[in-house]
Amino acid sequence: MQGLTSYFKFVRQNAPFLGVGFLLMFLSSFGQTFFIAIFGGDIRAEFGLSNGDWGLIYMIGTAASAAAMLAAGGLVDQFRVRIIGIGVILLLAMACLAMAFNPYAAALPIVIFALRFLGQGMTHHVAIVAMSRWFIATRGRALATASLGFMLAEATMPLFFVWLKTWFAWQTLWIGTAIFAILMTPILYRLLRLERTPQSVSAENEARGMNNRHWTRAEALRHPLFWALVPAISLFPAFGTAFWFHQVHFAEIKGWDHLSLVAVFPLGTFSFMTFTFVYGWGIDRFGPGRLFPFYLLPLCVAFTLHWYAPTVAWSAAGVVFMGMAGGGAATLPAAIWASYYGTQNLGSIKSAVTACMVLGSAIGPGLSGWLIDAGIGFEQQLLGYALSFAFASLVCVIPLCNATRQLSAAT
Repeated sequence: MQGLTSYFKFVRQNAPFLGVGFLLMFLSSFGQTFFIAIFGGDIRAEFGLSNGDWGLIYMIGTAASAAAMLAAGGLVDQFRVRIIGIGVILLLAMACLAMAFNPYAAALPIVIFALRFLGQGMTHHVAIVAMSRWFIATRGRALATASLGFMLAEATMPLFFVWLKTWFAWQTLWIGTAIFAILMTPILYRLLRLERTPQSVSAENEARGMNNRHWTRAEALRHPLFWALVPAISLFPAFGTAFWFHQVHFAEIKGWDHLSLVAVFPLGTFSFMTFTFVYGWGIDRFGPGRLFPFYLLPLCVAFTLHWYAPTVAWSAAGVVFMGMAGGGAATLPAAIWASYYGTQNLGSIKSAVTACMVLGSAIGPGLSGWLIDAGIGFEQQLLGYALSFAFASLVCVIPLCNATRQLSAAT
């Protein structure tokens, strides 16, 4: 009870800053796979695409957005959130309109690029960097609280928009998302009218990383820890995205109604929410390095359950385990980079991380779609995904132990 009281006090004292993270996380959903995949069947029917065609288009657009993140992600180190955050949201609204009015299949990679770069990429990136930089001792709780925006979107939008599609054309719904994003910008501006915290304006209060210094992106990319963590930060976006992306196909091969499948997604969101706060508390209590190697292990269980699932109930259990891992993904990676490499160049470093994540989310749908067209069933692929998560968990253990010793020696 004391911990809950302390948390509510924390939220009350930092409400404007946490509200910014919450809102940006929510709006990033318009470029996330779980949202775009709702319209996957409609887009394939509209433009006459196979699963492989649609997966390839998605891969091209998403891979391009990963490359763009390397160039644009560092802007968060140069501009205030009030400027870059609102600018990104307005551009994201334009991308939603492009999806609604695009008449050409050839233009789909460009539209996907815009949605992925501005939504999954920059909007999410700005939120994570802002929370990591504005909060130090309470970074875990701040990241967990901001992630509630993403969770709310993930819990409500699939079911809500699948239902809306029974009443409105799918293009009309994309117009609605653009209008909603635009209407949120005055609220974002209002929340940021006093955009300042001691951590964000005072260089001496910034958190340092290993060897008691701030690392540049070039230095981080030469450090073994970065590359040891790449499988863990890339495989979840890759194969988690593949699952959400092919949700319509997955329901079809299982013989389930699509609405029945998306109806269990809120269970995963509840698990996601619960474990986000568990990991947020754990980060502040134990540090992110001790927890990081374990957060992908529930995915081994999740994808095995999806492979076997004779009924929706089995897949519902898989979604719950995916939510467990999602709680770690929402908090641990951001805390890792800030803790081990410092916060001064966090935007630039995080942009390289985000590029790896986005690239993973590009490869997953494209690879899985190609394999489906090649005759390797999606259910069989899920077992391979489960094994890859076990591998990613193992390879980061020793580098994290070594880096934690450098971090401890510097404090």
